[in-house]
Amino acid sequence: MKSPFSDKAAIAGIGYTEFSKNSGVSTLQLAPRAIMAALDDAGLDPDPLDGIATHRVGDSIGAAVVAQVMGMRDPHYYVDQFGGGGVSHSVVGQAALAVTAGIADYVVCYRAINARSEFRMGGTGRPPVDAIETQYQAPYGYVAPPQQYGMAGRAYMLKAGLDARHLGAVAVTQRRHAEANPRALMRKPLTMREYLAARPIVEPLKLYDCCLETDGAVAILVTTAERARDLKKPPVLIAGAVWGGGHTLFSNQQELAETAAWRSAPRLFAMADLTPADVDVAEIYDPFSFAVPMQLEAYGFCDKNEGGDFVLSGATALGGKLPVNTHGGFLSEGYVHGLNHACEAVSQLRGEAGPRQVQGAKI
Repeated sequence: MKSPFSDKAAIAGIGYTEFSKNSGVSTLQLAPRAIMAALDDAGLDPDPLDGIATHRVGDSIGAAVVAQVMGMRDPHYYVDQFGGGGVSHSVVGQAALAVTAGIADYVVCYRAINARSEFRMGGTGRPPVDAIETQYQAPYGYVAPPQQYGMAGRAYMLKAGLDARHLGAVAVTQRRHAEANPRALMRKPLTMREYLAARPIVEPLKLYDCCLETDGAVAILVTTAERARDLKKPPVLIAGAVWGGGHTLFSNQQELAETAAWRSAPRLFAMADLTPADVDVAEIYDPFSFAVPMQLEAYGFCDKNEGGDFVLSGATALGGKLPVNTHGGFLSEGYVHGLNHACEAVSQLRGEAGPRQVQGAKI
């Protein structure tokens, strides 16, 4: 049975800046550009905008400043959340709650980062990320995401029986998708031979297992389903949003080879009154290649410990059983910390994805 929350809010607009290795501008300039693009996509003037939400890890301009730049003199709703990529979809869910409850009419969610030219995660020359666990990691040089995820990746590979071919299938498949995406940073074809020959970064991760350090911004406009129907583009309804977790990937997780989605996914599908079999296309967070099969299992798209074989079989390619990361994902389109996945989902459900369109995509 559907939740009272389901389908009451909608994504009405999406916007991007160019993705690059050097934007040449500040995140204060990137954020409004993406927001204006999302408003233009929806056919909405900036004046009705009364809510704003973002997430960041000390690497971007805050929502309060962007609200002023956008002329929001009296924001009715405001979120500036500390946290990594999992929070990207969280702020969209929170925006949906806000418009459904009548707190705000139009909420824009954005992420703006200069992740290559300005603030490289785990980079030197600046303080470590402001998190409690950092004090136990930094003295040992354990600060870069590939180090942290590499340990989880190895644990998962050992438990599920994966080898380099399984991870390579993720990278090669997503690069094939990116070839049809004009926004993608990496559009040159990638073969399995090239993947296997690439230099190691942190065992077991090779070069093409790692997401792209990217400068850019994306934005998503959230409003009620009723208001969205009066705007320019077909509304994409939000059927469900859940929160979960309880540990971090890098320190106090009891099982490195699992993700919190094992607990939260059943609640998500129950809220939307759907099953994994109902899903036509999936945009799965892919900071590193192994995270895709790990999450495919957790969300119930394949059996436990079979995510690697699922990808290797071609099931996640365009034309496969469940196309995954149809824009190329973080591995090939660019890493804008989560929200570009949600934007791609909107394009797919509108039927606007061009040569990478999943025919008949509804969920």
